[in-house]
Amino acid sequence: MYSNKFCSINNILNNFILQTRHFARSTHNVNKVTLYLQRAKLIDSIRLSLRSNSPDNSLVTVLSSPALDSFVVTNALRAAPSPDSALFLVETLKKIPYFSHTQNTLYALAKILAKSGQVGKLGALINAINSGKFVNVARVSFMDRMRWYAAAGDLDEVVSIWDEWRKTLDKHPCTESYNIMMGLCVQKSMDSEAVKVFRRMIEEGALPNSRTYTVMIEHLVKFGKLDSAMEVFRILPLMRIKRTLRQYTALVDIFTATDQLVLVKTLLHEMQSDGILPGQAMQSSLQRMRELGNVEETEELVIEMNPDARINTISYSLYGTTDCSDDDVDDGDEDAERIHGNDKDEVQLKPWLDPAALASALQHWGSEEVSALEDANFVWTARLVCKFIRSFKSAETAWQFFSWVTYQPGFTHDIYTVSRMITKLARQGCVHLVDQLLFKIQREGMKLSFSTIRLVIDFYGISGKGDAALKIFRSVKTCCSPLSQNSMLLLYSSLLRTLAKCKMNIEALDILDEMILLGIYPDIQIFTGLMHHYALQGDIKTVQRLFGMVRQSDLEPDAYMYKVLIRAYCKCERAALALRIFEDMMNSGLMPDFATKQMLVKSLWKEGKLREAAAVEEKSEQMSCDFPIALPGHMYTVSNADLIRVHNLYLGSFTTTNG
Repeated sequence: MYSNKFCSINNILNNFILQTRHFARSTHNVNKVTLYLQRAKLIDSIRLSLRSNSPDNSLVTVLSSPALDSFVVTNALRAAPSPDSALFLVETLKKIPYFSHTQNTLYALAKILAKSGQVGKLGALINAINSGKFVNVARVSFMDRMRWYAAAGDLDEVVSIWDEWRKTLDKHPCTESYNIMMGLCVQKSMDSEAVKVFRRMIEEGALPNSRTYTVMIEHLVKFGKLDSAMEVFRILPLMRIKRTLRQYTALVDIFTATDQLVLVKTLLHEMQSDGILPGQAMQSSLQRMRELGNVEETEELVIEMNPDARINTISYSLYGTTDCSDDDVDDGDEDAERIHGNDKDEVQLKPWLDPAALASALQHWGSEEVSALEDANFVWTARLVCKFIRSFKSAETAWQFFSWVTYQPGFTHDIYTVSRMITKLARQGCVHLVDQLLFKIQREGMKLSFSTIRLVIDFYGISGKGDAALKIFRSVKTCCSPLSQNSMLLLYSSLLRTLAKCKMNIEALDILDEMILLGIYPDIQIFTGLMHHYALQGDIKTVQRLFGMVRQSDLEPDAYMYKVLIRAYCKCERAALALRIFEDMMNSGLMPDFATKQMLVKSLWKEGKLREAAAVEEKSEQMSCDFPIALPGHMYTVSNADLIRVHNLYLGSFTTTNG
């Protein structure tokens, strides 16, 4: 028994040593871009081989390449034309003595098994990983297990994993776990259960994100509740939730199918305003719009979607690889096109490209890497350049790439690439370069989208550049199209949040007064965020002034505002003020959550107000059955009232029908 174990360990070590030596030989004196190109060429060879009529004969030869490593295998598995071909690739790899699986290759395999519904094989793979069968591969997390079994459609297993995970936590699990549960319930047509998961999410304090509302909107569209779907979609900006391409696609598709073209035009306009490029999934809807005579509204979007004519294909025939343009690559659709006729059975593919991996190879922008990039003769499109800019970790490297690609043949920067570069620079506080680009677009008559301006202001808050945020806010009329009242409210909200982060307290109050004078009245989120900020600064007078402004307005303080005030006063050791807010909250028919109530009681104890602390406990016990607790919100972004509004809208869409 022991000799078998030692033999197995020796085999693993020998394979690891062989792979290490093999990798060292293959990467010796090769710069990162050249190495990436070698890997990409090998991935394309594997993709073509898997699609050939006789993959058995060619695949082992292809996999014997010195460039084979876990990166190549991971991406070849992801690009496989079918689960069976991916599994065939895995089996063939057993014939390659120097290859050992890594976490990336195993996880890619797990996703393939999940999507193809092979639950038994997926479970066996997870058990093998968790038992330590593979060297240097960590145990599979609860989150990954949930994702895989959800992709396989196994609701019982997902629920079991979620319950197991929750038992190990002191608080709620991450928002994405709720999203997975919601999405799976929608997939299984368990409508009321999907609503219950959303309610559970907000009650337990997990703040819904863009993906949460994507699941919700797609659910409402699937159920035919188009008015509710649009209402949720309209609320998202006021909740400071980013609207996504997938949300736009779901709505554009359904309204095109039902010939509600006015709504489609509005959505397309808003999509451009949000700075979102259309995806291939929207192509049929845009084509339908053009057929109905709406050419002007769709022409620019169709141009952005169409593949660049300069991009050639790689192909495989019975006679081997032909018409191979490995250098002219783009990151398009990886589906194969098979051409028959004249003794010819040919597969054509777009060359494989991973912008993030190639950008990683260029992180230091060395001369050898840049030279290799130039020699590769890539076809640069606006969409591809945007992906590169997003993938760079350093704003400096992104700027070097941005400047370099300006002079590449056939490429011209547009508003999308400029916007992406501006936000990247703003996030890292490169104010001078942002100003250069702003000057350039103003000179050329280009207009930034509202979402780009807002992102820049938000990012200046992260990088601590409050003065720069004020400057770009003042120039919004010259660098952005005219904005609605709601858009200006959101822009003011971002500016106030940034000024608070930069501790520009006087400027923040001046901006608050300015927006009120202009008739743009702050919402609950803005007041809540500012109250929290000034309370932490110890400026209780300003906090009281802000709360007084809320009282004098048409706004009704929500449970989250009360909660923030109680906690802020307690942290400032002003328990008496916190107690007064607690009483106001109770009189409004609201109740703080358990943690906030406990903080208030402890603060009162600490200040020697034992009688008041006991009264808080007593009132909480008397009213806990009748008063709603404070559902979660978030300062400057999501209000408690908005969450309740969306929940009731979602619930009502199914309760009414079921009733």
